[in-house]
Amino acid sequence: MTRSASAGVSVVVAVAVGVLLLQPCRAFFGSTTPQPMTDPAAGERCFCQLKGAVDDCPCSVETIDSFNNFKIYPRLNSLLEQNFFRYWKVNLLKKCPFWEDDSKCAIRYCSVQPCTDVPEGLKGRAADPNINKAKKLKESLGSGGCDEENDLGFLNTTLSKESLDGFQKWAIHDSAQDSFCYLDDDKPENSEYVDLLLNPERYTGYAGPSAHRIWRSIYQENCFKPSRTLGPYVDFSNIGADEFVKDLCLEKRAFYRAVSGLHSSINIHLCARYLLSDSNGFEVSAEGVWGHNVDEFHRRFDPELTGGEGPKRLKNLYFLYTLELRALAKAAPYLESQEFFTGNEEEDRDVKKAVMDLLSVTKNFPNHFDESSMFTGGKQAAKLKEEFREHFRNISRIMDCVGCDKCRLWGKLQITGLGTALKILFSGNFDHPVDQQLNLSAVRQTNFQLSREEIVALFNAFGRLSRSILELENFRKKSHR
Repeated sequence: MTRSASAGVSVVVAVAVGVLLLQPCRAFFGSTTPQPMTDPAAGERCFCQLKGAVDDCPCSVETIDSFNNFKIYPRLNSLLEQNFFRYWKVNLLKKCPFWEDDSKCAIRYCSVQPCTDVPEGLKGRAADPNINKAKKLKESLGSGGCDEENDLGFLNTTLSKESLDGFQKWAIHDSAQDSFCYLDDDKPENSEYVDLLLNPERYTGYAGPSAHRIWRSIYQENCFKPSRTLGPYVDFSNIGADEFVKDLCLEKRAFYRAVSGLHSSINIHLCARYLLSDSNGFEVSAEGVWGHNVDEFHRRFDPELTGGEGPKRLKNLYFLYTLELRALAKAAPYLESQEFFTGNEEEDRDVKKAVMDLLSVTKNFPNHFDESSMFTGGKQAAKLKEEFREHFRNISRIMDCVGCDKCRLWGKLQITGLGTALKILFSGNFDHPVDQQLNLSAVRQTNFQLSREEIVALFNAFGRLSRSILELENFRKKSHR
């Protein structure tokens, strides 16, 4: 083979790998203005298979579309604009633990603006109603009361201080053990608040070896692989094909479909908020012009351009939606007990009412994901569950290797949200001695503890999935014009 022919083959291979990985922050050099659609049938190909039953779920695409677009999305979208949910504390300066990375964003819109005006209630929780409950209990116990930070007495005042301290340490330890992702520490010098509304997820131009390596590491090194030998050249970013997935057990299929669904959701967001123009007339626009890029959506999901995988990846989005929806419904007793405190009493009251309303709707979904069928069967199941957890924890660490700040922000948030959902679904067992001792029905039903960052990530991650499903309807309409 001549040198020029060899180079040509290398280019083809590189392009093929890029298409298979469907990198979520993809750069197109030259004009970012989308060209007219060259294949009107592409829209039909993307959506003709997106109907009927969702794999490993007792529900259909049509049921989820209707439930989400008319009941969930309007409530959730309004809720996520409130202060409690719009500010998220995150460390974007963590060093990648796996490789050195010096990648740069291709355009100026990928930077993250730190928040300078955070509600006082989020900085210090001195006026938190939950802390006030502890103070009142301490006063009622007199001089023998417990310290505030170790006080669980308001749950059961018949327990001794030593028992309460021990139980809380036990609960914190168990909660950390049950976590499916590594959380940022809470030290001010390492983390800062970000206003999610001012830093929306959208196209950034992040591409090249760094973006390829992120998704390649997630799929090839952290997704479960079929037990049978598939040959040395199989790209596991394309593992969604039926002949591969059918070789996986339910738990491993669920892991892959959750990751693939998240990947699809991210791609939909970037296609829906694509940089259509960086100028406004003769002057450069400070914000740019953003909107739906239908051609880019087809490039990512047309079955003819994705080896038949595009529609399957869209169905995986629906699988992930049902998983996180079930987590919210299961966590309802715990979340209904929270105060959603920011320091603004009127707003906090309104937010709690809105959360209660949303949770009541989630509980009424007719065909919830059934997590009880997973991780059953004794020691082997426990070993699989721990392997499942470690794979996902590793993915959460990979998020610190993303070279684009805005991509890293939203990647960390959505992985944390999914990890929180998995924690809710698969934490512990409901016969924990602490639950028996405290004898609280809500505690028995929610055998976990969630930080504010986990709660905010949980709601915002589900909000991203909800928006993605709504955007699919927008792309369906635009594709058929």
